This record gives sequence, structure tokens and C-alpha cells, in this order.
Amino acid sequence: QVQLVESGGGLVQPGGSLRLSCAASGSTSRFTFSNFAATWRRQAPGKERELVAAITGGGDSTNYADSVKGRFTISRDNTKNMLYLQMNSLKPEDTGVYYCNVWSTFEYWGRGTQVTVSS
Repeated sequence: QVQLVESGGGLVQPGGSLRLSCAASGSTSRFTFSNFAATWRRQAPGKERELVAAITGGGDSTNYADSVKGRFTISRDNTKNMLYLQMNSLKPEDTGVYYCNVWSTFEYWGRGTQVTVSS
């Protein structure tokens, strides 16, 4: 079992920045965070959950939704079992619940953190 806890969401004005964090922990001493690829996904009210950004287990490759390219940066610190999403130049359409997601043999989800971009 893997537990994921997101933090860092909140209310921000358009053009502002937020940094989301996701703390990962495993139920056994053999848990190795770098064995898991990871994504950030978001769900806006009335819409389906969508991929925002993805990163490989080693952090050497990333991928982004077209809507966030150049504004968001996904990163990870495998020594701390942490996943991050730096969000700059935020827009109202970035509003939603942001979820941390990791997978290896199995897939795991956090409970999400609310991001609201509004003036």
C-alpha cells in the first residue's frame, strides 16, 4: 500500500503562483518511491479528471498537457518521497481539485487539494 497526501492548494489571483506537494509513504520498509511513475491530475466542477503533468520514476522525463506547458513544472525528490507541481501564471481555468497519482504494479491516488484561481 502507498499513501499519498497532497498539500499547497488554496485561493490565488490570476497570474499568481502556487506550489503543490505530494508526500508519499509506503506500508513496508521496501517502499521505493523511485519505482513509481507519477502524475498530477485535476478535476474541475462538472468536468472529467484530466492529466496535467507526468514524470518518470527517476525524474528524467516529463510530459505536460498543452494547456499548462510553459507555466507548470512537475518535479520530484526521491530522497524525500516527494512530488511537486510548480504552477505559475495561473488562470481561472486552472481551478479544480488537483490529485497526486503514482503507479507501478498498482495505482494509487491521493485525496486531492483544491486550487481556486479567482480575483
